[in-house]
Amino acid sequence: MTDTTAFDWRSFLLKWSGEWADSLPDGETRGEDDETARQARWLGFPPASAKRIAAMEERLGRRMPPSYREFLKVSDGWRHAGGFVWLLAGTEDAHWHNNESGLADMFEEYLDEDAGPEERREADIWRHGLQLDVESDITHVLMDPEDADEDGEWAVYTWASWRAAPPERHANFLEFMRDMYRELHSLRAHRSDGEPVFANDTTRKLDALVEEARLEVLRGGWERAVKTLDEAKEYGRPRAAGLGDQIRRLLGQTYMVYFDDLVTDPQYAPELLPPLVAEHAAHSYRDDSTLTLHLRGADDDVVSLAYAALDQVRNGTYRYTAAGPFGEGVERARELARWGDTDGAWRTLIDALPLWEPLGPDHLAPLGWVADPVLGPLLTPERGRELLSTPRGGQAGEAPRPTAGLDPSDLAWLAEPDPGNNRTSYRFVLVEGVEPEELPGRLADGDGDGTVLNEPTTLWEARRRSLDNQREFSSYDDRALMAVGRAGTGWSFAFDGDPAPFDQRRFVSPAAAASAGTRAVVVWSGLRTWHGEPFFHLSVARDGAEQCAFTYVDGVIRQSGEIPRALDPSRFFSDLEDSAGAERSLLEAVAGEFAACLPRHAIVNGRLHTFTTRSWTRPPRDGETYAVIRMHRAATRPADGERAGEDGPGSR
Repeated sequence: MTDTTAFDWRSFLLKWSGEWADSLPDGETRGEDDETARQARWLGFPPASAKRIAAMEERLGRRMPPSYREFLKVSDGWRHAGGFVWLLAGTEDAHWHNNESGLADMFEEYLDEDAGPEERREADIWRHGLQLDVESDITHVLMDPEDADEDGEWAVYTWASWRAAPPERHANFLEFMRDMYRELHSLRAHRSDGEPVFANDTTRKLDALVEEARLEVLRGGWERAVKTLDEAKEYGRPRAAGLGDQIRRLLGQTYMVYFDDLVTDPQYAPELLPPLVAEHAAHSYRDDSTLTLHLRGADDDVVSLAYAALDQVRNGTYRYTAAGPFGEGVERARELARWGDTDGAWRTLIDALPLWEPLGPDHLAPLGWVADPVLGPLLTPERGRELLSTPRGGQAGEAPRPTAGLDPSDLAWLAEPDPGNNRTSYRFVLVEGVEPEELPGRLADGDGDGTVLNEPTTLWEARRRSLDNQREFSSYDDRALMAVGRAGTGWSFAFDGDPAPFDQRRFVSPAAAASAGTRAVVVWSGLRTWHGEPFFHLSVARDGAEQCAFTYVDGVIRQSGEIPRALDPSRFFSDLEDSAGAERSLLEAVAGEFAACLPRHAIVNGRLHTFTTRSWTRPPRDGETYAVIRMHRAATRPADGERAGEDGPGSR
């Protein structure tokens, strides 16, 4: 609660007036009133007497809120409240709006039965609000007696049609005037060529605070500094927005984060352009016209760099690099992340952070890595806070407590419902003692590029690209698109989170083929599947031969070989009312038996290498029917007068 009656209005208004007067260019044509105000260094009017205030309140039938009354005692009205209200009402001009603008009807048209109190207030204010704008650039200022606090203060609402936004609420008249003072500063801060620099005691104090905040951020004290930067941004101070946006981006915020002024500076562009264009690529749908809005003032080299980075981000080929020892840490972190160890990658990045070298004084933290397809998924709001809290850039400070890892050291997380409950069936292969890049050679056909890993991508992107390139579909073939990585100490994995329906009659476990010279485990779970009966398969092989296996389908268990006691299927399928519980118990048993795990964060949110396996089903036997669909790209339409190629319809 603010004691608005104790505020020193006269000092505040004198400072405002003097700064306004000093900001006016010499020789600029002004109206008589403005010229008088400039010479007097006073935007106000004579004080309103107690008698005038009482007469106003009698005319309006309401006692005015405290902060407005105190203002009137110093100045009976005001010129240039911000940039768009040229005359603010005093005791004579304030009047009830009574919907004279007709805006209540317009706002009511957009209300529906689910409209909340705030939406209804935006319509009602035009009927009972006290109008304070006398002359303005189509900007309305109304005080709302129905929106009052315990001190009798009325909220102030401002609205302009050209802003394309709902009415803006200010807690009281004092806060409204403070906001208008900040608006004056914000508009004057960016001057055109030839105009005098807007400099005064207020701007110099704010700039000094911005510099202190910059150093505080580098020492790890970003939470204290961000408040200073946000306030300076409201005043339009150079550097404040660009510095603050770096903090916001590392906290996971992207809305209205443009790294103002810094992103077009060639010194900082290599680091700040990638996260800017990555966010643009995620929401632009190939319309790049808006990108130029954020590159205003940039030279040709920066613009070219921006579009080159945009192409790399869209193609998934952008690769973040940094100088010195920190850059070496980045490469080690990428190597860990691309095989699924996102927790290890994050710790590697943070351990190298104190050695990071900024590109210039206004560079607060490494940022380009958030656009890297492999490193970017490491960022979470909690990790962003840890990074910001870590001293760096040559500044000393106390290191923060490490954030908790994101990956449980087990397999049971697969039994947890995912957002949208889409992961109801999945399959994976664990191979002991081999590197992830060796898995295609064990699980894929040897012809063509089958044994070559694709570049890291999300499973969704990999499936989309695979379908785009696929030209043949068969009812008997089941080639799995699988992501690969490390599954804890000594194991590698291949994972498919969207498998084809399970066909027990034709299923062939890849465990034996994967286990040449080592041990392999195959799990295929569909205990929560939407299609067909619940099922679960486990097979274990060593040195190219299957040792044991069991398959549960439709209440029946089929098993072979000597199954370890911990994995005995009778322990899990005696009562399957709780399919998720049985699935969790099975996964816990597999993890315990083989000391393997799968990296949840990398599989769900990250980007991993992928490849396509050989079919998980046997070929059709004599007498079994199947269908094969082959798709051909349409021939390029010939130019007028040219014949179509021989592969067109009717050519044979």
